[in-house]
Amino acid sequence: MKVNPVKKILLASLLCLACCGQLFAQKFEELAQTPPMGWNSWNTFQTNIDLPLLKGMVDTFVSSGMKDAGYTYFVLDDGWMAMQRDMDGNLVADPKKFPNGMKEFADYVHSKGLKFGIYNCAGTLTCAGYPGTRGYEYQDARLYASWGVDYLKFDWCNTDGINAIEAYKTMSKAIRAAGRPMIFSLCEWGQHKPWRWAKDVGQLWRSTGDIGVGFEKNISKGDWTALSVLSILDQQDSIRQYAGPGHWNDPDMLEVGNGMKYNEDKAHFSLWCMLAAPLMAGNDLRKMSDQTRSILTNKELIALDQDPLGVEAFRFYAFDGIEIWVKPLANNELGVCFLNRSGKPQKVSYDWKDHVINDALSNTSIDFNQTTYKLRDLWAKKDLGTTAKPFSQVIPADDVVVMRLTK
Repeated sequence: MKVNPVKKILLASLLCLACCGQLFAQKFEELAQTPPMGWNSWNTFQTNIDLPLLKGMVDTFVSSGMKDAGYTYFVLDDGWMAMQRDMDGNLVADPKKFPNGMKEFADYVHSKGLKFGIYNCAGTLTCAGYPGTRGYEYQDARLYASWGVDYLKFDWCNTDGINAIEAYKTMSKAIRAAGRPMIFSLCEWGQHKPWRWAKDVGQLWRSTGDIGVGFEKNISKGDWTALSVLSILDQQDSIRQYAGPGHWNDPDMLEVGNGMKYNEDKAHFSLWCMLAAPLMAGNDLRKMSDQTRSILTNKELIALDQDPLGVEAFRFYAFDGIEIWVKPLANNELGVCFLNRSGKPQKVSYDWKDHVINDALSNTSIDFNQTTYKLRDLWAKKDLGTTAKPFSQVIPADDVVVMRLTK
């Protein structure tokens, strides 16, 4: 059977376009349809890690209820590698910390039903001075794929003279070329406004500098400043339109269980869930208190974070040091967080019928004079009545009341 020459050319062109599309495709689109949840080694251990410690942490990850609550990724941060690449230019797991190499540990993580994450940097060295990835992007991506890596956190230290967009796009293409689906976490601290260009590059991007163990005030670390929970919160409202399923603003890891007060930890976790933030715990799971566990495994709060609509909360209303944050949810439901940042206990009396909620981003419009919603307190885990009556309650300083509103 003779093929029409025009059809032949057209078919060849389509095949070429398909191949080029695969060759130059960026991230794996199917990943992170809800914000990733997991644990990262940095906040507690920095580079002081080894195989026995980490295996114990993996075991506790499972036995503590974190896995059952939805946490999936076990992410190994800086300090896992030897100080030099091998003679072929490959990264090598530190032989003292990982005597049998990284593949053994990755297999252990996978054997527990978890996914494995690893760290490197866009610069010539990592933040802790280990070999960075600059110039080795495709080689490193192939190595990670061979180990079974599911998540790559990619930092931004030692990057003088490097173009951020080019560097992160190159690593994204390298991951794609390696052929193993991996979440790509861009950790360039929001310096180059990644929310404007990284949607097709990775699944999440840091929107701020590093977080510290502080709720209200930033913490000076000498040559840099660790940001407080509230300082980071105030940077999120203006960029909420850039986030959604498969592409998330990342306000940095959780400091729950690392030294703040119980109410501050509770408020921190609540706000991150309202922001549809990736939930990366960073506490010592082996020493987790019952209070810390109750925060991190609160499934009703986690359900706000993991809502399939994927819309970030916005600051809806503020009065007398009280802020009301509203998160549109699927099925025309709402998450509502009352945050007291006044520095003293405050009695809130809020009449739902006085305020129409409008959000153009999610096409949400709710007039409580026309529609009545049921109120569910997600920390007290009890129903509070409906929006037919005003909400009235004393909220302690640096604390929250979080509700889910359903018709």
